[in-house]
Amino acid sequence: MSRALTLTITTPTRVLVAGLEVRAVRAEDESGSFGLLPGHTDFLTVLPASVLRWRTADDVTHYCAQGGGLLTVEGGTRVAVACRQGTLGDDLARLEEEVDRLRAAETDIARKARVEQMRLHANAVRQLMRFLRPERPGTFGAVGAEAAATEADEVS
Repeated sequence: MSRALTLTITTPTRVLVAGLEVRAVRAEDESGSFGLLPGHTDFLTVLPASVLRWRTADDVTHYCAQGGGLLTVEGGTRVAVACRQGTLGDDLARLEEEVDRLRAAETDIARKARVEQMRLHANAVRQLMRFLRPERPGTFGAVGAEAAATEADEVS
């Protein structure tokens, strides 16, 4: 078993870390924080906006604030992170502020999407109500009433 992991971190526009040998990686997903060591089983998880940490062979910890992405472990030695955006740095406090900003932006986007979904749903219900009212000529309810009246006239 190898005593090192190979870490790669990419965004859609650039490679932040390319094949760096590290001793350990620490990340978090929706279930919480977790660590990766050499020999870890193959693994795939979705990362929310968070700070990714790794320790190099010289026992120095490095950080990357990433804006949500996908982490994979292959063969117990290769760790790859594909994220929407990422910022490398050694100032953990500043990177955590960056993550807070990214999470706030994600929350705002999700809120706007829910509002738009509710608006579309309300419009669809209004349209259905408009076409299903029995008192409006040319609607299903009115057609049904006209047909019933015609049948009543024919019977009498």
